[in-house]
Amino acid sequence: MARTTPATLVLDKAGIAYELFTYDYDPDAPRVGLQAAESLGVPPDRVLKTLMALVDGKPVCAILASDEEVAMKKLAAAVGGKSAQMMKPADAERLTGYKVGGVSPFGQKRQVPTVLDEMATLHETVFVNGGQRGLQVLIAPGDLVAVLGAAVVSLT
Repeated sequence: MARTTPATLVLDKAGIAYELFTYDYDPDAPRVGLQAAESLGVPPDRVLKTLMALVDGKPVCAILASDEEVAMKKLAAAVGGKSAQMMKPADAERLTGYKVGGVSPFGQKRQVPTVLDEMATLHETVFVNGGQRGLQVLIAPGDLVAVLGAAVVSLT
């Protein structure tokens, strides 16, 4: 597995401290984030999932704990919109340059507004996808917010 991805290049360029962790990705897992948490031996609220959505037809990135569901009305409100829906997987792959199951908020082909669930900031460090299936980045939530210019709000 390559340990250099567009995501890690962005973090390196920004001078952000992070650690890489790998795990055996299961493409048949019902919930990829929960499978990652179990494989890494950490609570699911420390492994964040990256979701691509559309708010009023415009792409946004939502980051929240792998064991939570995003409240679409809260996501829409966070970026000044009225309604939100999940992006189709093929559209998310085209927009981000990553395969579903390996979508990182860092190093996407096109940077979009990003929203982080406020509960993630309660941890000293969190895991976020590193840009490929089976690769996680351990990073401080404050660094994640700084690199992405993410808004921090309640998404659940």
